[in-house]
Amino acid sequence: MKVLIITHRVPFPQNGGYPIVVCNTMKGLLDAGHTVSLFALDAHKKHIHDDREPDELIARINYKTFRLSINLNFFEGIIGVFNNRFRQIERFYHQGFERMLIEELKTTTYDIIQLEGLYVMPYLSVIRRFSKARIVYRSHNIEHIVWQRLAAQKGDPIKKWYLKLMASRIKNYEMQQINRVDAIAVFTEQDQHTMLNYSVKPPVEILPVCLDIARYKPDPSKTEFPSLFFLGSLDWLPNREGIQWFLNTFYQDLTGDELRVRFYVAGNDIPEQFDDYEVMGKIYIQGEVDDALEFVNSKSVMIVPLLSGGGMRVKIVEGMAMEKCIISTSLGAEGIDYQHGVNILIANNREEFLRCIKRCITDEAYTKRIGANARKLVEQTYDISVVASKMVAFYQQVAGAGV
Repeated sequence: MKVLIITHRVPFPQNGGYPIVVCNTMKGLLDAGHTVSLFALDAHKKHIHDDREPDELIARINYKTFRLSINLNFFEGIIGVFNNRFRQIERFYHQGFERMLIEELKTTTYDIIQLEGLYVMPYLSVIRRFSKARIVYRSHNIEHIVWQRLAAQKGDPIKKWYLKLMASRIKNYEMQQINRVDAIAVFTEQDQHTMLNYSVKPPVEILPVCLDIARYKPDPSKTEFPSLFFLGSLDWLPNREGIQWFLNTFYQDLTGDELRVRFYVAGNDIPEQFDDYEVMGKIYIQGEVDDALEFVNSKSVMIVPLLSGGGMRVKIVEGMAMEKCIISTSLGAEGIDYQHGVNILIANNREEFLRCIKRCITDEAYTKRIGANARKLVEQTYDISVVASKMVAFYQQVAGAGV
């Protein structure tokens, strides 16, 4: 098969869930003997290139990028509220990228074209016009549900109103667009149920997050025990909301004598105001780290305090692959085939988080046992070799059956 993957961001380096998912999809297809092209919008303010693993993958694919600015000024944001447009998605459309796609589709015949998320859906019409390929939409999140959950968490009536308005608009757009594709891939059973409850027309297949397990090499001799850590990009609102809740809720415990443990916060796009949480010897706001896996290996207990969001959290699966003991909300662990108390710990309020943290930081053997079981789960269920065969079979069915 020839497969074209279209993304709204450059998936190199693999420093977040979206890039990891995209890259492992390409690896799985390539290793199975298929041909892959990647057309990516480069919407970052600065492009960071990782000279390690990504270069090998780039050499194996037809890879093209297109730079564009996605910044919205205040005036555009205000106008967007009152003219019934969803500028969050519109800003990813550019005629230059569309022309680049047209030229590619005129010269190359593809079997499958995969749209990675809602932000590249503005190109669906031109793809239909210039290609007979079957179109697969991969839903990284059911976007309007993310906005609905964010709205539900807000106490400020103006913010709640705005988020509910955006959720309503994006739901209309999302449902309209996904019914125009040939098939849908989701990460979780919950997302599949949601799609089916909306009576979407295309078939919906569960293709969970997968990892190249060989990249994940835990080294307990370099792990600080006890220690807590959070790793995630704070330009995604659910991440920012969740870590703010955790820091506000446990600030006194972490800086006082209740929890005798260091807490490290790392990730992309951490706002400057987060520096106010930092307390020497207690709370460390580290920002972006050079090597995410090295950072994860160096700490013992991973905190995932998600209160909203959707889809499947790649960072949890990565943490499991690195044999980390993870404390997550049930929402954060959504879609993962976990067992509470066996391969993860689930906590949904202050009392439950506090109880789990105290157990973990005082019982190293218990923490290591949870982490070891987590690694086994990933090896059995989320290794790229396991998921890729299912993915290829799905694509072949979509391309061959003409669904």
